Amino acid sequence: MELLNQHAKKIMEECKEKARQHGLRFDNQTLEYIVTNRDMIELSPKVMIPTLYDYWANDVDVIKNKEIYKVYPSNPYETVINSRPAISFYNDNNPDWLNIMIFYHVIAHIDFFQNNSLFEDTWNDDFVGQALADKRMIENLRIEYKRWVDYVIEFTRSIDNLCAYFPQLAKNSYNNELEPSEKINFYFNTFLQEIEKVQEHVVYNEIASYNRIFAQNEAVAENLFLSEIRKKYPEFDAVLTKYQLKMPEETQDVMEFIRDNSPFLKKEENQWMKTVMTIIRNTSMYFQPQIRTKIINEGWASYWHDYLFRNDNRIISHESEYANINAKVTSLNRIGLNPYAVGLRLIQYVEELANKGKLNYNFQKITGAVAREEYNLNTKTGKDTIFKLRKTFSDFTLINTFVDQDFVDMHQLFVVEKRLNQQRGTVEYFIKSKKAEDYKKMLIDSLYHPPQITIDLEKTNDKNLYLKHHFENKQLYKNYIPDTMVGIEFLWGGQVQLETTEIYEKQVTVNGENTIAYEDRKVLYTVKDKKITKKNL
Repeated sequence: MELLNQHAKKIMEECKEKARQHGLRFDNQTLEYIVTNRDMIELSPKVMIPTLYDYWANDVDVIKNKEIYKVYPSNPYETVINSRPAISFYNDNNPDWLNIMIFYHVIAHIDFFQNNSLFEDTWNDDFVGQALADKRMIENLRIEYKRWVDYVIEFTRSIDNLCAYFPQLAKNSYNNELEPSEKINFYFNTFLQEIEKVQEHVVYNEIASYNRIFAQNEAVAENLFLSEIRKKYPEFDAVLTKYQLKMPEETQDVMEFIRDNSPFLKKEENQWMKTVMTIIRNTSMYFQPQIRTKIINEGWASYWHDYLFRNDNRIISHESEYANINAKVTSLNRIGLNPYAVGLRLIQYVEELANKGKLNYNFQKITGAVAREEYNLNTKTGKDTIFKLRKTFSDFTLINTFVDQDFVDMHQLFVVEKRLNQQRGTVEYFIKSKKAEDYKKMLIDSLYHPPQITIDLEKTNDKNLYLKHHFENKQLYKNYIPDTMVGIEFLWGGQVQLETTEIYEKQVTVNGENTIAYEDRKVLYTVKDKKITKKNL
């Protein structure tokens, strides 16, 4: 692995300049490395972060990928990581013209990383440097605690998807200066509405009264208002104290809760385990936005490499080669999902809608196919709109908002399923649906969606950790439950229970014919001393 040579770096800087002219925004400083296919195999298990902590599962992946490479050699063009400065890796046998296309693709990724709001907690971080510090910390712990470090890593990684990314993002983004004090908040949101159960107009009048006092004298507004509250409700302070002592019903971040509240981890000799858990959690949180923006991120990069390279004079004499490579990257799969293809076409679709003024309620009311096709206000706001898309959207919001029947019909999209042809003994693929709602559901079902598991604090104590899975018509992968719960038991230092819902098949008779039906059953898993049991609730 070596830095890009001066010739290629000059091309990269020229591509940056052109990208900026078209509205992309990113840091001036970037690092580019030339790597071989073998280097890619070594780096990919570490998510292309060279300084990420060592872990035995990564070594297994490297060995497995090397054997796969011998049979199916591949030639990845590039990869880029979200760090400060941004770091990208390029295959060592790319010609100049191909590097220009790839540079545009990478630059668009960097622009997305540094401007999309889901990444805002990473904008000021040098994750590569932090990962190096974490790696050294873990190596030092291995010297003292040996294999126990890897046990803690493994047990923590088994639940690294149970960290509350969106609540943490909202908390970090919220301007606390806009929030009233705890007492004022409690009065308006809880005391009046949940305890006193007053009518809405009473709440609005109280808010207006507070605002008048605040406007007259901000410094003493809270004290003056609270004195008025105590005159009307003498019990207010006692109710507030009782409320503050009451624990919430549940908490969302399982990993953080275990780290901060485990009786086992609170012991002085086990404090080092918290350090390892923090490293795993921070790493997981850093990659959460990338997992949730795969389609829109790749679509954004594909849009700009296509737009910028086709308008670059250096494409001359390489048009057919570019068309071939671009088609391989962005062609729609009839079976399976290509995030590059879906993301690119959705961004192009939004741009077209905005250019024609179709992003308004009047257009949505039109039902006729011809009228919808001919509707065109010629607003030419497409570019501004997709930049707003880049700033605030994730994969889910992009798909849920813009996958409609017009989009599905435009690209002749459909949902495919397979069935067994018993006569021929073969598997057949067939078109199940061409409806937008079905295609949208297929896309949404393919997105990253970790299970929602919370801590039931009323049933949790030093000797028992009670986990509650909120069933969303998808059961947990049952084969993973025992090992994961044994790991949690180690970290908690006591019994662990998991309340979940499982789907069971049953034989029923409908119109005289036997058929299979499904029913949901609540079950409770309990692990104690590494032994797991299950009972119906």
